Amino acid sequence: MSDHNSIEHPEQAGPDSGTLKKIGIGAAVVALAVVGVGVASRISATNELRETAADASVPTVAVVQPTVNGEGNDLVLPGNVQAYNSAAIYARTNGYVRRWLADIGDRVRAGQPLAMLDAPDLDQQVAAAQADYQTALANQRLAETTSKRWNTMLAQDAVSRQEADEKAGDLAARTAVSNAALANVKRLKAQQGFTRLAAPFDGVVTSRSAQIGALVVSGNAAAQPLFTVSDIHRMRIYVRVPQGYSASVRPGMGATLTLPEYPGRSFAATLTSSSGAVDAQSGAVLVQLQAENPDGALKPGAFAQVSFKVGAGQGNGVTLPGSAILYSNDGPSVAVVGADNRVTLKTVAIARDEGATVQIASGLSPNDRIVDTPPDAIRTGDTVKVQASAPAAGKGATHAR
Repeated sequence: MSDHNSIEHPEQAGPDSGTLKKIGIGAAVVALAVVGVGVASRISATNELRETAADASVPTVAVVQPTVNGEGNDLVLPGNVQAYNSAAIYARTNGYVRRWLADIGDRVRAGQPLAMLDAPDLDQQVAAAQADYQTALANQRLAETTSKRWNTMLAQDAVSRQEADEKAGDLAARTAVSNAALANVKRLKAQQGFTRLAAPFDGVVTSRSAQIGALVVSGNAAAQPLFTVSDIHRMRIYVRVPQGYSASVRPGMGATLTLPEYPGRSFAATLTSSSGAVDAQSGAVLVQLQAENPDGALKPGAFAQVSFKVGAGQGNGVTLPGSAILYSNDGPSVAVVGADNRVTLKTVAIARDEGATVQIASGLSPNDRIVDTPPDAIRTGDTVKVQASAPAAGKGATHAR
C-alpha cells in the first residue's frame, strides 16, 4: 500500500541519490573555494609582510652634493686682540698707598705719576745710611791728611818708608769704605724714588688695584699690579692658523677684523710676522697682525674674528657638511650613493675642519651624492633609499676651528 502511494505521488518522496551527490559535490567545491581563498589571503598577507619588512630594512637617507669653492673663500679664524705695549706697574719698595692719581680709563702721559707711597722704614734707612756715609767720609779725610803728613816726613827721613806706606794703605781703605757708604745712600734714595709710581709711556690705565692705606710689599709673587698701562694707539692681533693654510698667509697680506660689539663694522689689519713654527699641541702656526686704533674701538683682551682671503685650499677644494663625515680607525670617510642606490664608502683627506662644514682635499668628485648623517653601521654594498637632496654646503666665509 505504501509503495503504491509513493508511486502515485512521487513529489512526496525524498531526494534521489543523484541529487544528493550533486549537493555533496557542490558543498565540497564551496569548501575548497573557502580554503583556497583563505590560503591565498594568507600567502598575500605573508608576501606583504615580507615586502614591508624588506622595505623597513632599507634605510632612507638624505644626500648632499659637494660644493666646489673654485674662486676661494675667506679663512675666518678667532683672534686675540692685545695692546701694542702693555706694562704692569708694581711697587719696588714696601710702604702704604698715600694717594692714587689715576683711575681706569684715564689717558696718561709718559712719566705722569699714578700713585704715591709712604715708606717710613725706608726713610729711616736713608737717614741711617747718610749718617754712616758722613762718618766714613770724615775717616777718609783724616786718613788723607795723615797720609800727606807722613809723606812729608818721609821726604825728610823722619819716618820709614814702611810707615808711610801703611798710612797710604789706610787712606785707600777709608776711601773704599766711604764709597761703599755713598753707594748705599744712592741705592736707598733710588728705592725712595720708587714710592712715586709713574706711567712708563703714553697710554690708558686699564687696571687699578691701589687703595689708599693699603700695604704694599715688593717682591711678592702673588701680588697684583697696582696699575696696568696699555698703549692702544695701535693693536696687535694674535691668530693661530691651521698648518694646512700656514703657507697661504704671508707677512704683508691684509686681513679684516670683526668684533661682536660692532655688528656691521670691520677693521683693516696687516699681517706683520709669523712664528714660523707649528705648535705641537694645536697643530697651528701663531701669526701676528697689527691694526690702527685711532678711536680706541679695539680693546686689549678682546675676541675678534679675523678673515684672510685665501685660495680654494688643497686639492679640489670640495666642501661638505661636517655631519656627512664618518670617523673610524681607518680615518675619515664618506658614504657615496651610486646610480643603483648602493653605498660605497670612500676615504677622504680633510684640508680644514670648519665645524659646520669640512673642506675635503681629495677623494671626492663634485658630482658624488653623499649621505648626510650616515648611520655608523652603514657599509659598502648596502642599499639605501634616497629621501631628498639636502641643501649644498654653504659658500663664502667659513669658520675654522
